Amino acid sequence: MNERQRLANLLRNCSKNLLLDQGMQAHGTVMKMGLGFDLMLSNDLIDMYCKCGRTGMACAVFDRMPERNVVSWTALMCGYLQNGNAKGSLSLFSKMGLSEIKPNEFTFSINLKASGFVGIAENGMQIHNMCTKSGFEWVTVVSNSILDMYTKCGRVSEAARMFNVMPVKNLITWNAMIAGYTLEGNGERALLLFREMQGMGEVPDEYTITSTLKACSGLGAIRQGSQIHSSVITRGFLCSVRTMIAGALVDLYVKCSHLTEAQRIFDQIEQKNLVSWSALILGYAQECNLLQAMDLFRQLRVSIHHQVDGFVLSSLMGVFADFALVEQGKQMHAFTIKIPSGLDISVTNSILDMYLKCGLTDEAEKLFNETPVRNVISWTIMITGYGKHGLGRKSIRLFHQMQSEDIEPDGVTYLAVLSACSHSGLVEECQEYFSRLCHDRRIKRNVEHYACMVDLLGRAGRLKEAKNLIDSMPLKPNVGIWQTLLSACKVHGDLEIGREVGETLLRLDGDNPVNYVMLSNIYAEAGYWKECERLRKLFKMKGLKKEAGRSWVEINKEVHFFYNKDETHPLTEKIHQKLKEMEQRIKSEIGYVHGVRFALHDVEEESKEESLRVHSEKLAIGLALVCGEVEKGHKTIRVFKNLRVCGDCHAFIKGLSKVLKVVFLVRDANRFHKFESGLCSCGDYW
Repeated sequence: MNERQRLANLLRNCSKNLLLDQGMQAHGTVMKMGLGFDLMLSNDLIDMYCKCGRTGMACAVFDRMPERNVVSWTALMCGYLQNGNAKGSLSLFSKMGLSEIKPNEFTFSINLKASGFVGIAENGMQIHNMCTKSGFEWVTVVSNSILDMYTKCGRVSEAARMFNVMPVKNLITWNAMIAGYTLEGNGERALLLFREMQGMGEVPDEYTITSTLKACSGLGAIRQGSQIHSSVITRGFLCSVRTMIAGALVDLYVKCSHLTEAQRIFDQIEQKNLVSWSALILGYAQECNLLQAMDLFRQLRVSIHHQVDGFVLSSLMGVFADFALVEQGKQMHAFTIKIPSGLDISVTNSILDMYLKCGLTDEAEKLFNETPVRNVISWTIMITGYGKHGLGRKSIRLFHQMQSEDIEPDGVTYLAVLSACSHSGLVEECQEYFSRLCHDRRIKRNVEHYACMVDLLGRAGRLKEAKNLIDSMPLKPNVGIWQTLLSACKVHGDLEIGREVGETLLRLDGDNPVNYVMLSNIYAEAGYWKECERLRKLFKMKGLKKEAGRSWVEINKEVHFFYNKDETHPLTEKIHQKLKEMEQRIKSEIGYVHGVRFALHDVEEESKEESLRVHSEKLAIGLALVCGEVEKGHKTIRVFKNLRVCGDCHAFIKGLSKVLKVVFLVRDANRFHKFESGLCSCGDYW
C-alpha cells in the first residue's frame, strides 16, 4: 500500500469515528508530503471535516482545490446539510450548476432533502424537474428523496402522486409516505397505508412504527395504537431501549387519557428522551394532576442526561397560563432565567402569555419592555392580553407602536386588535381596522375577523347590521359566528333575529348543547314558554349535557377547584355560611337582590336563590374569604372560570368589592372582570 492510500484510509477512519485531532494531524502530513492538491485526499479531507462539524475548514480545503469532481461538490453539500445549513447546500448546488460538473444521484438526493428542510417546494420542484430530464427520477434514492421533499413542504398530494407511480418501493418509501400523511393530520390514510405495506410483505421498522403511533395519537385511536403496541412486543422491539417507539407510545397513551399505561411505559425506558418526559408531564398537567406534573418536572431538571428545552418550558408555561397558576408560573419564570433555552423567544412569549392570563398586566408589560428581541407573536400576545382586560386603547397604541418598529401585523394580530376594540366598545376604531384588513391583499381574511365585527355590532345592539354582515360576507359562515350573533340576541332580548339565528344553528350544529340553552333562554325571557319547553325536551331526548361550570382559586400555593353545587370541599359548610353572611351584608348596605332572572337565560340555567348561591365562582370566592385572604392583607382575590360569568354572580361580586373594599379579578371564558368599589372594568358590557 502506498503512502497516498494509507493517508486516505486514515482520513476515512477519522471521518467514520469523528476523530478530529487525528484528522487534523493527517491533514498536516498531507501538506508536508506535497499532496495538498491531490483530488482524492482533498475529497477525504472535506468529508472528514464535515463529519466532525467543521464545515468552515472543509470549505477552505474545497476553495483551494485546483480541480474538483462531483464527489467534491457533493461531500461539501452533505456537510452543510448534516450541520443544519440546508440553504448553504442549495447555494452550493446552484454554483455547481455553473460549472461543468454534472450532479449524480447523491447530489440530487442531498439537495432534495435540503429543500424539504427549508420548506420551499419551488426549489424542490426545480430539482425534481432536473432529475426527470437527466434520467435520475426513478433511481430509488432520488425518487424517495423527491417524495420526502414534497411531504416536508406540505405538498402531500404531490407526494402521493409520486408514490403511486414509483416503479420500485422500499421501506424508506413507505416510511416517507406514512410520515407525510401523519404530519398532514391524515391519520386514517397513514393507518391504511401501514396495513397495505404489511400486506405487500414489507416489514415495518422503528420509523414506521413511530409514525403510525403518532397517527393513532392524532386520531385518539387507542384500539389501533394498543394493537401496534402488542405487535411491537411480539416483534421483539424492547421499549426500554427503543426510545423513539417508547416516546411515541407514551404520547399515544397520554393523548388517549390512559396515564397509568403511559407512566408504566415511561418507567421502563432506560434512556428517557425529552419527547417522553414532556409528553407525560403535559399529560398529567392537562388532567389537572399538577402535583404529579411538577414532581416529574423537578426530576427532569435534575436529570444529568437532559437539558430542559424551550418546547418543554413553553408547553408547561402554557398549562400554567390556562389554569392561571400564578405562583407556579413565577417560579418557572425564575427558572428560565438560569438556563440557555430560557432565552428562546418562544419561551419569553409563553411567559408573557402566562402573566396576562393570570391577570398580571404590570409584570407582562415590564417583561415585554425588557425583552431585547420581539417578534410579531410577542406584540400579538400583548395586544390580545390588553384586550381581554378591557384596555382597548392600550391595545391600539401597541398596534401602532408595533408598525412604527417595522413589525408587520399578520392575520392573528388583526384579530387581536379587532377583538380588543370589541371588548372595549370602540366601534369606530374597530371599523377602521377592519377596513384596513379588507384592503390589505397580503393578509387573508377569515371568519374570525368577521366574527369580531359581529360581536362588536351585537354588543352595541346593532343586531340587524350584524346579521347583514354575515349574510354579505364572502366566506361561508361557521357555527361560531352564528353563536356570537345569537349571544348578542340573548343579551338584547331580540326574539325575532334570535329565533332565525337559533334555528340556523340547530340545523348546522344540532348536537351542540350550547345552541339549545341559548335559544331556550331567549324564548324564556320573552315568555314563550311552550317554545322553551319544546327545546328543552329535544335537548333531553338527544341525551345532550351542558359543559359543567368550574371555577378555581389559588390559596397558599394550592389550587382549589369547584363545580356548581359542589359539596366535596372539606370547608363546604363554612363556605356556605360565609356566602350567606356576605349576601345579607350587601343586601343591607347596597340593596343587592338575587338576580333570579339570570337563571332563565344564563348558561348555568339555575332556577332558585339557593342554586344561585352555589355557582362555582361564588364557592371559590367563599373559600378565599373563609381562609382569611382579606384579613391577611391581600387586596386582590383572583378567581378563574371555564364558562362565562353569570349575571347574578356579576352583580354579587360588584357588591362584595364595595362592602369589603377588596379587588376581585375574575377571568371567565370571554375576558377579565376587575371588580373594584362596586364597579366592573367591563362596564357591564360582556
